[in-house]
Amino acid sequence: MKRSHLLNAFNHNQQLRRPLDFLSRTLSTFPSQLPSNNCNHHHHLITLISIRKTLKHIFQIHTQLIVSGFTQDNFTNSRLIESYTLFKKINLARLVFNVTPNPSAVLWNSMIKAHIRSMQHQEAIVMYNKMTNNDSFEVQPDKYTYTFVLKACTQLLDIEKGISLHEEIIKKGLESDVFIGTGLIDMYCKCGHLVHAREVFDKIPKKDIVVWNAMVSGLSQSTDFTQAIEIFQSMQLRDGVEPNSVTLLNLFPAIHKFSSVRFCKCIHGYVIKRKFPNTVMNGLIDVYSKCKRTDIAFQIFNLMQEPDDVSWGTLMAGFSHNGCHYEVLELFDQMKNNHLNINIVSVVSALSAAGETKDLEKGKIIHECVKKNKFDYDIRVSTPLITMYAKCGELKKAQDLFSNLSGKDMVAWSAVIAAFTQSGYHEEALSLFRDMQFDFKPSMVTIVGVLPACGELSSKKLGKSLHSYTIKHNIDSDTSIETSLVAMYAKCDDFNSAITVFERMLHKEVVAWNALINRYAQIGETDLAVTMFCRLQSSSDLHPDSGTMVGVVLVAAFLGDINLGSNIHGLVMKYGFESDCHVNNALIDMYAKSQSLVSAELLFCMTKIKDGVLWNVMIGAYLRHGYLQESILTFRQMKSEGFKPSVVTFVSILPVVSSLAAIKEGASLHADIIRTGFLSHTPVMNSLIDMYSKCGRVDYSEIVFDEIKNKDTVSWNVMLAGYAINGHGDLAFGFFLFMENNNVEIDPVSFLSVLSGCRHAGLVEEGKKVFCSMKEKHGIEPKLEHYACMVDLLGRAGLFDETLGLIKSMPMEADAGVWGGLLGACQMHCNVKVAELALENLVKLEPRNQAHYVVLSGIYAESGRWGDARNLRMKMIEMGIKKTPGCSWVNENQVQFNQ
Repeated sequence: MKRSHLLNAFNHNQQLRRPLDFLSRTLSTFPSQLPSNNCNHHHHLITLISIRKTLKHIFQIHTQLIVSGFTQDNFTNSRLIESYTLFKKINLARLVFNVTPNPSAVLWNSMIKAHIRSMQHQEAIVMYNKMTNNDSFEVQPDKYTYTFVLKACTQLLDIEKGISLHEEIIKKGLESDVFIGTGLIDMYCKCGHLVHAREVFDKIPKKDIVVWNAMVSGLSQSTDFTQAIEIFQSMQLRDGVEPNSVTLLNLFPAIHKFSSVRFCKCIHGYVIKRKFPNTVMNGLIDVYSKCKRTDIAFQIFNLMQEPDDVSWGTLMAGFSHNGCHYEVLELFDQMKNNHLNINIVSVVSALSAAGETKDLEKGKIIHECVKKNKFDYDIRVSTPLITMYAKCGELKKAQDLFSNLSGKDMVAWSAVIAAFTQSGYHEEALSLFRDMQFDFKPSMVTIVGVLPACGELSSKKLGKSLHSYTIKHNIDSDTSIETSLVAMYAKCDDFNSAITVFERMLHKEVVAWNALINRYAQIGETDLAVTMFCRLQSSSDLHPDSGTMVGVVLVAAFLGDINLGSNIHGLVMKYGFESDCHVNNALIDMYAKSQSLVSAELLFCMTKIKDGVLWNVMIGAYLRHGYLQESILTFRQMKSEGFKPSVVTFVSILPVVSSLAAIKEGASLHADIIRTGFLSHTPVMNSLIDMYSKCGRVDYSEIVFDEIKNKDTVSWNVMLAGYAINGHGDLAFGFFLFMENNNVEIDPVSFLSVLSGCRHAGLVEEGKKVFCSMKEKHGIEPKLEHYACMVDLLGRAGLFDETLGLIKSMPMEADAGVWGGLLGACQMHCNVKVAELALENLVKLEPRNQAHYVVLSGIYAESGRWGDARNLRMKMIEMGIKKTPGCSWVNENQVQFNQ
């Protein structure tokens, strides 16, 4: 080929700018450096290619080769192809190949290898097909060709092409070659064909360490990981091959899957005796951590003479994997204070820990470290960074970071959607999911991330749509998809669909069992929860985990059964989950709900490492038992120990203030909420409205209500109740009409509040109108509490005939609330006859309640029937019923909140 043709070819390549000018400039400077002898000249140029430093140097050498006429040499061009590939100029490498006449097998191999190095595996196979199918080429594949093409098949998981190659290899008698055999083993293992891999392995007569390592690696990554351990043992016992660092690193995934601490220790002893490098010690830290023995992992780390940045990152990742988030942050501080090199793994673990502990200040410090190390442009770091801000409640910051994130791929979308879901921003997660579909089709990971949001929002329609999508794309049998579908349907209380998916699962993971057990427990289906737990226990290949025990403890908590709860506590100890924070928190909550506050306090005090959830549980426990001052003191202790109140904390403590009518403390909490940035959280704002209403400041309640951007049904109902309990019946009725006219969702609680407002204000006609609209307009069946309100309303107005008619028309038996309301109305109007009827029914329902006797006795006295009043009092004495003395209290020294 003529030299001018080569120059023209370079001139047309898009990667070089004005190549002819560039080449002419380099010609003027290059010759002075070259020897005069032609052979030496050629040899010198090839040597220069080997020590190339920049792409410019390669251009200069290539230019001189063109001018000197050496570009037809296959060996020279293979060196050029290799150099261009290393500088990621695959198109220039291909150009060199294309202009070479009659390329040899070496050159073909160089080009196939170049495509593989450039991650162009399909192009590598295309090159191989051209090499073997074109009759004009007098060249045949050699063992290196097959080795390279097998690697391409492995990366593409193209088992069909791989089997075809294997057949050609057998025909040429190359199957027992160590290099080819290793490639075949690797391909078959990664494509899931372990039997074929083992057949190839057994046929290799002289296996070197590389062959053994390939077999160990393939089996470790497979479902039949126990074979990897057997191979590891036989390589020493049968063939006397000494394992190296690569062997152990390949074996570690199998040990992790085997979850055998005993085997970890065996390998650990082997490593200590032979003094392996840091890479193996880092692997040991990783595998111990994955086997939940972070204590041993930490010991290995401390005994390392010079732990590198990988060692620190591996330990931090291990702590993070086991939920030891405070330890991760402590390690990060040590690295930062000692000015150690912080890598991406360390940063990602630290960001995860900051998010899980809701430590926004620490998260911001880590963010500064990310920017300093210029990691913020790396998608592997930017995604956890967004997740951290989302989990710390900084939704706006997270959204801004994601909007400005360049090169958003499917992984980034999926991770952020999952983060928003886990952080409770379910609407925002679904919004992101809709936006993502403009650029990408949902992957399995995306669907697994978005299904929980569907469940939390009871968006069964979207959940079913996603289920259909998984069936259409043949991914519905994936275990993670099935588990997420079971949880979604259970959250939507569609147990028929949940059980259908569950029973079809070939491999039922514990998480799927937990989803059903926990949901059954949450909705009070305790028998079904226990049945599922017993089925899980009887399963041969699965065991309950901490999530399971949380669900079973919930059963005892729902029933308030202290005996059952104690037995379950024993079961928790038997399984070794008593140190798990989630199980421990559930146990304390269960004891509190089972009227054993002492046991709850004892467990709380015995807990060495308390998290925010535990403090919230204890605050709620004291509130439930009426120990309001203890709730406040616990809140103060929580703050003094450095824990920042969360949304749940404020929602738990505000009812305490409401019960004490302590407006000063309520206002102090309001200021705390503003400082912590929780004004955007609707549940907190709803609690503030309730607190101000119960403290008699409806005007403040109105201000808070108006500030809520995303009002839910509870927001409207709590404001409506605020008007009602403060005697503003007319405002309550007007507010209710406003809700109706603006299509606000109205539920039974809304009706109860407006009816209560009407009865206190004596708005009889308005109350009747509201009551009639329940069923006629809104399709809501009145419950006992609604009838009790109406009885009280009509009774207060003296409409006793209408009241008795309403009671007779009730579709259910009247309870003490209904008859008590009637008795109270009789007291107002001194209606002895109806009062006696009311007491007659109340005695049947609550025979030991002294209040009812006292009311009727008062009515007798008010009507001048002193004899009847005396007889009723005597009857109370005979029955052993005593009147409870009245009392009142004034809180002179209100508890002050720490600021």
